[in-house]
Amino acid sequence: MCQSASELRVDCFEASKMAAQWMMLGLLAVVTAVVAKQKEAVLNMCMDGKHHKSEPGPEDALHQQCSPWKDNACCTVKTSEEAHKDQSYLYNFTWDHCGTMSPKCKKHFIQDTCLYECSPNLGPWVNQVDQSWRKERILDVPLCKEDCEQWWEDCRDDLTCKENWHVGWDWTTGNNRCPKGSMCQQLKLVFPTPKDLCEKIWSHSYKHTTYSRGSGRCIQMWFDPKQGNPNVAVAKYYASAGQGSAAHLPWTVVALLSPALLALL
Repeated sequence: MCQSASELRVDCFEASKMAAQWMMLGLLAVVTAVVAKQKEAVLNMCMDGKHHKSEPGPEDALHQQCSPWKDNACCTVKTSEEAHKDQSYLYNFTWDHCGTMSPKCKKHFIQDTCLYECSPNLGPWVNQVDQSWRKERILDVPLCKEDCEQWWEDCRDDLTCKENWHVGWDWTTGNNRCPKGSMCQQLKLVFPTPKDLCEKIWSHSYKHTTYSRGSGRCIQMWFDPKQGNPNVAVAKYYASAGQGSAAHLPWTVVALLSPALLALL
């Protein structure tokens, strides 16, 4: 028996609805695969910075404080050597802007530089920026409690004239100098707490945490390479948990998710 026109319209509607559902489920599978691939990528990557390599890889002899990353590094040997100089070509930045920085304090700034330049495990906290000297930066990297506190303790009596070391310097001589009207004073007065130091000195590149070394929840600024790189597991944890700045869906992928697809999730 022939179907009525109304019955045919109902069948066509149901078929179209089923096809649309299968199409949206297929799109969801694609999006899921893209997200999984993105999360995997951020676990071993180099940010787009002034001196970073395009991809991490082994280096034969990274210099001193940068040596823990020699098996898989985003920095070259030359960069690691420059990171240890009081005034290097890396950024024409000198630690001695208020007199000579003490060796125990300078050690932490060198380790900070090595982590920034060499680590391939900062992907979950990489953000895009539009700056002349870099296209990406780190933001709110969860730093281990001991690293932050020891940094502050060893530097508390050293001198500085600024709270944010990323901006506001006098560069007329080609190197960073204290801006006119600023005053050199003990670091503990500029940064009253370890949290202030870690979070403010580099425009919130780091985030002070209550997590301890070995917890798997915080990045160590330096580690003993004989014990392996603990930051690998930390990056994996934050990427898998959907935390950190790079763990979100790319906007191009989000745009593919129609309201109808989101309703199926």
